[in-house]
Amino acid sequence: MSKIYVYVIAEFTKEGDLNPKEIIWDDGRHYKIDYILEKQRAASRKAGGVGMRYKCMILGQERYLFFEDNNMWFVETS
Repeated sequence: MSKIYVYVIAEFTKEGDLNPKEIIWDDGRHYKIDYILEKQRAASRKAGGVGMRYKCMILGQERYLFFEDNNMWFVETS
């Protein structure tokens, strides 16, 4: 397992919550996040790294998106 760093379009709510809305790969593909199922501080057991873990629905599939403490976004790969 490894991690792939990605671009993310996100928004801050008026309450100060950070919510990702879309993932953009280096090749330019865009994937809209349908909704966030869960948000918690956690470590990536598969790829290493720690930060906020977002369990997201993207195209009908659950995916984990991480916002690391270094302010970078990544997804786990198999």
